[in-house]
Amino acid sequence: MNTEIWTFIFVTISLMLYLYIGWRSRVQDSKGFFVADQSVPAIANGAATAADFMSAVSFISIAGAVSILGYDGSYYVIAGTGGYVLLGLLLAPYLRKFGKYTLPDFIGDRYYSNIARIVAVIAALIISITFVVGQMRGVGIVFSRFLQVPIEVGVIIGMVIVAFFAILGGMKGITWTQVTQYFILIVAYLIPAIAICNILTNIPVPELAFT
Repeated sequence: MNTEIWTFIFVTISLMLYLYIGWRSRVQDSKGFFVADQSVPAIANGAATAADFMSAVSFISIAGAVSILGYDGSYYVIAGTGGYVLLGLLLAPYLRKFGKYTLPDFIGDRYYSNIARIVAVIAALIISITFVVGQMRGVGIVFSRFLQVPIEVGVIIGMVIVAFFAILGGMKGITWTQVTQYFILIVAYLIPAIAICNILTNIPVPELAFT
């Protein structure tokens, strides 16, 4: 079998696995939908966060920024990574402590202000829409190359798949899907790295090939 067939099999199995996880992670209440019943282990949360960071936006946009801007593009990598760490350390624990599901709810109750809540809603919408637009564009590009369809059709296909497990499983379905995606991404990164190192240096371990 050629490379295209193997790629088709690998991607199809991955998508079916995502849909299965979304179906198995169906939730019945708001706590399960927004915070996955607070039942996800820390290691799984870390894997899900890492997979989210290695998303289409990060993988395509940051690579493009580094390609176009050169060394200056690496600032986006540093800023994005630092932002993730700051959010995890300075905001996430207090959000959990207050028992709130969304940032606008937390900010509104924390500062006793509906105006602050509205500002937080607007900021969240702007940031989320910007992120989702880039993410869906990346998904559209991937599906357009994979299925040989227009990018617009690829975006629609990606939206349908994401909506399926997001609506059914909420944060629980998304989290476990991201955990699965983490391991798939690691394997997908290792295969070309090992192959290239083996071709160039006859050493299949990248860490040893460049020492």
